[in-house]
Amino acid sequence: MRFEVSKVLDAIEARLTTDPALARAVVDMSEIVRYADLDGGRPASSVRLGLVIDALGRRVAEENVPVYVVAPRGLLSDTDLTSNERMVIRRWADDGKVEVVPQLDDRVFEVAELLGLPVLTRTRGDRDRHPWVDEPGRLLAAVAGEGGSTVLMARVGRGEPPRPAERSPLGERLLARVWTCPEPNCNSFGSGGDPDSPFADMRTFTSPVSQPPPSLRSGAPTCPRHGAKLRDAGPRPAVEVLSVRIDGVIRRRFVVATDEPVVVGRAPEGGRGVMLGQWLTDDARKWISRGHVQFTLRTDGNLTVQDISTNGSGVRPGGTVNDDERIALHRQESRTLGPTDVVELYGGVQVGRAKMWATGGVVQPESVMGEAPTMALRKFERG
Repeated sequence: MRFEVSKVLDAIEARLTTDPALARAVVDMSEIVRYADLDGGRPASSVRLGLVIDALGRRVAEENVPVYVVAPRGLLSDTDLTSNERMVIRRWADDGKVEVVPQLDDRVFEVAELLGLPVLTRTRGDRDRHPWVDEPGRLLAAVAGEGGSTVLMARVGRGEPPRPAERSPLGERLLARVWTCPEPNCNSFGSGGDPDSPFADMRTFTSPVSQPPPSLRSGAPTCPRHGAKLRDAGPRPAVEVLSVRIDGVIRRRFVVATDEPVVVGRAPEGGRGVMLGQWLTDDARKWISRGHVQFTLRTDGNLTVQDISTNGSGVRPGGTVNDDERIALHRQESRTLGPTDVVELYGGVQVGRAKMWATGGVVQPESVMGEAPTMALRKFERG
């Protein structure tokens, strides 16, 4: 059973991010792990995070939906969790997959406000400090649904369409800069430290492109983990968030940053880039090259696509479905993309800006709980 739980935690890990461009919701892990009513199991279980992530995927009808997880440091020594769970959470923290803070305080709601994200919580939030918690869809509570599933219910305005949330003006200003922490080994706001120090090659440091938002203390940008005042290291590279849509289903999102091109294809060389092979039909796999197209965000803000394939690709201006309007791209040809242009690698295999598509088109997203052992979900009886 321990091995099966480990596989579930590995699957959950793939959905964790502190990248502001990719995160779709914010959660307090110390709250989620104690939702014993979701599975009738032991008092605390990190596997419950998977139940909530699955519920978010179903709500937005999208595969591979990432969440921004915040955890108080005390969770790392919580004996209601197994030693393996505590070790995994510590590894997630060290790798920058989750944000660990000395005290939770208001950090979850601060992140949600700065990034314009919903909070997956059963608490009400402080409406005096955060008036937006009364907006429909900003607070989503995980509850047990039919057939043992977990669903997310809006705390406010059930049945009302949620308002499109946006980053706060302060969030936009903070995320326009790169920040550095005086702590030499800070994985969120560090620069890598001394490359000659022991184990330097094993440390994980967040790219300036995907740094999480700083915390604010007395109005000063502060490292949420170390409590140290951050230094402004200059402008942050611009980014564009793109989505891969295959046969109407959004399979994943990815980020293109200024002067950091991203290759998309069947299986890009060296494991870098965006791999589509697992979602392609046999015919699509034969057509699409290992590295098929390359996206580049130029310093002037224009997003370009270059065909690097054997068989070619195309651009559908404005997302048109009219084949007569499709513009063919041959090997080494490039094109600047308009806001609603869609790149087509093969029929039904498309890439476009993430904000173009309102729904992910998935009826039942792939679950991270596929390997969950039934023993971990059985009714917990107190002696």
